[in-house]
Amino acid sequence: MRHSGQNIIDGKNSLSIDAAVRALLQDLLVAIPTETVYGLAARASSPSAVKKIFVLKGRPTDHPLILHIAKTKDLSLWSSDLSTEARALADKYWPGPLTLVVRRNNKVCDEITGGRDTVAIRCPSHPITTELLSQLGDAIVAPSANRFGKVSPTTARHVAEDFGDEIDLILDGGECSIGVESTIVDCTTNPPQVLRTGAITVDQIQIDCDITVAPASGESRASGMLEKHYAPNCKVELASNLKDAEERFEKLNSDGRNVEILDFGADHAMYARQLYSRFRDADKRLVDVVIAVQPSMTGLGIAINERLKKASNSSVNAQPPLD
Repeated sequence: MRHSGQNIIDGKNSLSIDAAVRALLQDLLVAIPTETVYGLAARASSPSAVKKIFVLKGRPTDHPLILHIAKTKDLSLWSSDLSTEARALADKYWPGPLTLVVRRNNKVCDEITGGRDTVAIRCPSHPITTELLSQLGDAIVAPSANRFGKVSPTTARHVAEDFGDEIDLILDGGECSIGVESTIVDCTTNPPQVLRTGAITVDQIQIDCDITVAPASGESRASGMLEKHYAPNCKVELASNLKDAEERFEKLNSDGRNVEILDFGADHAMYARQLYSRFRDADKRLVDVVIAVQPSMTGLGIAINERLKKASNSSVNAQPPLD
C-alpha cells in the first residue's frame, strides 16, 4: 500500500534521530539520507534485520550490501588485513562518496556479503546519518531505498512513493547533494579496481593519492555492477549530442509517442542531482521515451554516463518497438 508519506519525519530534529535509532535497535528498517542517494538501513549486527532488506527490495541475496560507518577509524572494526591503498583512500576521502571493498572480519555477517570474504564499507558525510550512526553505536547496511534495479531515490518523498508504509520511518534530510551512488574501489586486488564510478574519479585518485586503479574485471561483486540497473519504466535512449536528440525527438513525436529530452549541457553536477528525479517524473507523466544527451566523459560525467547506459539497457516500455 502506498500513501502520501505520513512516515516521513524531519531528520534535523533530534527526536527524529532518537526515534530512528530506537527503530533500528528493534530490527526495523529506516530510510536515511546520504550525500549520494537515500538508503534503506538496517543494523549491521542483526542478520535478521539485514534479511528484511533483501525481501523488501526484491534484491538477490548474493548481491552484497554496503556497510556504513560513523568514523574513518571504525573501518578496522569491520575489516581485516587492510591494504596501504585502502587506508590512504579512507584517510583522503572519508567521510564522503567513496566505498572501499576490503577483507571482512568475523564481525561481518554472511547476509551482508553474500557469503564472500570481502565487505564493502563507506563513511557517509550527511550530518543526519553521521549523527544517527554515532548514537546507534553500530554500523548499518543501507542499499538505495528503492525496488531492486529501479531508479534510486534522492528525496524522502521518492522513498515514500516506492514503499509507502512498508518502511517504519523515513528520515528527511532534503535533496541529496550529489545524486548518484558512491564510487566503489576494490582494494583487495592488485592494482585496486573501480567497480562503480561516482563523484570521486579515477583521475582524482591518481592525483590526490598517487594510486593507480584499474577498470573492473571478474564477477559482479558489488552494488551497481550489473549491466541493467537504475531504470525507469519508460524507455531510455541515448544521444551523443543535443542535435541528435532533437532529431530523434521529432521522429518519435511524429509517430505519436510521448517523448522528452534530458540535457544539462556542461553542468554535470546538476545532471547528477536531477537525473533520478527526472526519470521518476517522466514515469509519473506517462512519458514513453526519455532521450538522454550523454555528458562528456570527464568528472561526474563518467558516472552519469554509466547510469544512463545501465538505464537504457534495462528500460521497458509497453509500446511496440521504436524501430
